Amino acid sequence: MKITKSLFHAGVLGLSLLATSVMAAVPAAEADKLGKSLTPMGAEMAGNADGSIPAWKPMPKNAGSVDSKGFLSDPYASEKPLFTITAQNVDQYKAKLAPGQYAMFKRYPETYKMPVYPSHRGATVPDEVFASIKKNATTTELVSGGNGLKNFETAIPFPIPKSGVEVIWNHITRYRGGSVTRLVTQATPQPNGSFSLVYFQDQFVFRDKMKDYDPANPGNILFYFKQKVTAPARLAGGVLLVHETLDQVAEPRSAWVYNAGQRRVRRAPQVSYDGPGTAADGLRTSDNLDMYNGAPDRYDWKLEGKKEMYIASDAYKLDDPKLKYSDIIKAGHINQDLARYELRRVWHVVATLKEGQRHIYAKRDFYIDEDTWQAAVIDHYDGRNQLWRVAEAHAQNYYNVQVPWYTLEALYDLQSGRYLALGMKNEEKSAYDFGFTATTSDFTPAALRQDGVR
Repeated sequence: MKITKSLFHAGVLGLSLLATSVMAAVPAAEADKLGKSLTPMGAEMAGNADGSIPAWKPMPKNAGSVDSKGFLSDPYASEKPLFTITAQNVDQYKAKLAPGQYAMFKRYPETYKMPVYPSHRGATVPDEVFASIKKNATTTELVSGGNGLKNFETAIPFPIPKSGVEVIWNHITRYRGGSVTRLVTQATPQPNGSFSLVYFQDQFVFRDKMKDYDPANPGNILFYFKQKVTAPARLAGGVLLVHETLDQVAEPRSAWVYNAGQRRVRRAPQVSYDGPGTAADGLRTSDNLDMYNGAPDRYDWKLEGKKEMYIASDAYKLDDPKLKYSDIIKAGHINQDLARYELRRVWHVVATLKEGQRHIYAKRDFYIDEDTWQAAVIDHYDGRNQLWRVAEAHAQNYYNVQVPWYTLEALYDLQSGRYLALGMKNEEKSAYDFGFTATTSDFTPAALRQDGVR
């Protein structure tokens, strides 16, 4: 009886989502709004009624200087906060905060604050990416019940989304420079603020930036990701390799790990969903990386609409190479004096775990910046429907290469009083190196042994 009932519901759901997939692409007349009333990425071109959110104005590539290590200067360094939200006045601003943000003030009333600055909407990408996004608007469709894409090119399949899962696909596929190599660090502080660091060397390449990419035969790969642990010594030499697929129902993500101590490569099916994150001390799941990643098939996605919200933006101060990691990592949360918040419009999507599916997060609330399609805040709820973890991304526009991306991701565990901070590069020898080139042979399991040499 249970099997029959499950199959019946699966069939009904499949038909429903199939109908959604047919409607995914928008008519040409609607897509024509891109670059007019909508930005080329699909945000509202205009500001809000009282001017606290300005109209979109793309940042020029020379908005600031670039130092010898690739770090960007802060174009807004002379600005002062308009006001600061604290535990004493937070109720005044509650309507423009996510529940998780509000909970941080209650959890850390003496130290947590949000300095709010004038808003700037400067996120932009290269013209050829804008062209692909506009093309996607009329051609890209959902497949496999919303868990894959058809006729997708480069980035942002649904700039004019009609459903929650389309918004999530925009986050998953958003433009991140096409390819990058980077040196970043991760900290998992104890409640008293003491911490040690894990150092990573990442390589990240979307399929159309591979030297041997064949546009006539794009296949099902979305991007390739390789992550090597370079320190501490007890972890150094371990390498993770991921082949991320567009349709993870038809072809699940492939992952491998190289263990330097054993000198062997093995498949890593646990690198997905709520499998443990690399060297994260149990403080994040695999799909917490990049705020959220992977197949959307375990959740139902409800689009709640848009709202105005204070989110961490233009985080150039937090990325300053003059800072030490000890200046950033503090007890309970990062140093909020280094943070910058702006009022922005965000898409609100609620993800609820499907019946019969398994994940440690029973519900997730996503707040996604309309200008970049990047998740800005994600609230995570446990099986008791209790708010558990709060993810917050501090974003910046890498204006010299026209790439919106994160400076730092923080994932706060409200129950344990610990958190994870990932992406810091202040003390590293170089900032992000966009334009990294590779071939598919560089991202094979056989190549892992060479990468894992200590």
